[in-house]
Amino acid sequence: MNKDFLSVCDLSGEELEEIFELASSMKSRASASRALEGKSVALLFEKPSLRTKLSFAVGVAQLGGTATYMGREEVGLGGRESPEDVARVLSRYVSLAVIRTFSHQVLERFAAAAQVPVINALTDLLHPCQIVSDLLTIKEMRGGIAGQVVAYVGDGNNVANSWLNAVRRADFSLRMAMPAGCRADREIEDAALREAAERVIITEDPAEAVSGADVIYTDVWVSMGDEGKAEEKRRLLSGYQVNQELLAHARPDCIVMHCLPAKRGEEITDDVLDGPQSVVLVQAENRLHAQKALMARLLGG
Repeated sequence: MNKDFLSVCDLSGEELEEIFELASSMKSRASASRALEGKSVALLFEKPSLRTKLSFAVGVAQLGGTATYMGREEVGLGGRESPEDVARVLSRYVSLAVIRTFSHQVLERFAAAAQVPVINALTDLLHPCQIVSDLLTIKEMRGGIAGQVVAYVGDGNNVANSWLNAVRRADFSLRMAMPAGCRADREIEDAALREAAERVIITEDPAEAVSGADVIYTDVWVSMGDEGKAEEKRRLLSGYQVNQELLAHARPDCIVMHCLPAKRGEEITDDVLDGPQSVVLVQAENRLHAQKALMARLLGG
């Protein structure tokens, strides 16, 4: 396994399966790992967070370690101090660094300079911890990942980019419905189409994407940092809402996923988000178990 976890592509397909197995064991309490016993973890967060911050802090404690949280005003990656200077100092204090920031380039600079493992807890480009826990949720709720059809509907943001990376590592089909003005990162799209062409469809038609799907996935139309484009994005994405009409195109037993927080009434309706096919709370819980498995593996536990 790589020293760092910055992208889903940092894991092989076999390593992903090992993460799922360990996470499931931890969730069932069959494995009581103390991989962080006596170790300290830095949580550097430049963006607001509920699930990510809490799941990492609780996970570190359950693995026997100590987490120290530092917000944007305390560190100022690339502002108050260079990413390299922060990384070199932290490497003298902690065993692991978890970074939630805006620029993916800043994260890469930090990781290159750090002497300890680094986990990407979200950048503008990627959100890999979310997708690993989402794959764990699909495995748990659908009985496996292989052969599943995942339909992503909405903005081509960091979550969409991470799904495109995931289809390069796990054996499922991915259909993405995005308007032309809200496409995912083209380089990441091209890599997915090149490596998993027979399992990837990119369309502008939400009904086409969800037709016969096992999983419907969506995310907010306006991500943190995109507030200046809010009006344009809402206009472009107005036909991409996950509602009962769209749900009718999928398999009757499909599950609905959303990484939260949700903007109810925009990308998803209340009756779907709170309905019987929604697994959003399982997703939220699985952030804890998947991230514990990732931290344990990175530190050799």
